[in-house]
Amino acid sequence: MMWSRETTTVEDVLGRLIKQGYRFVHPRNADGEIVTIVGVRAHGDVIDVVRLDAEDDVTAMRMPGDEADVLEPKRVLWRRSGAMDSVVGDLLELSDEDHATRSPARSGGCWVSGSGGRAKWLMATA
Repeated sequence: MMWSRETTTVEDVLGRLIKQGYRFVHPRNADGEIVTIVGVRAHGDVIDVVRLDAEDDVTAMRMPGDEADVLEPKRVLWRRSGAMDSVVGDLLELSDEDHATRSPARSGGCWVSGSGGRAKWLMATA
């Protein structure tokens, strides 16, 4: 399925990411307010992460599947930052094989750290 660059609402973008297998966490500040939206998709031997801070402040990354902290990765295979439509469009146009590490070990998922020292395991979708 090709990404339509005509998508303009956050809801449309989140819906497209969910259809592609992204799971979401919503880090909060001390007052309990959501500070960002983070989508994670672990597949094959890579992990894709998209962070939506605002419609014009989005960062997407692809990293090796063994990266210890997907919110603060030490190794990144691909990265884009900018406006939501452009960044998410570029991310969704990547094939699953683009930038794959081709290691024999496949990722089964990843830990995503949350507030209060909690973490959540996200299973690989493919």
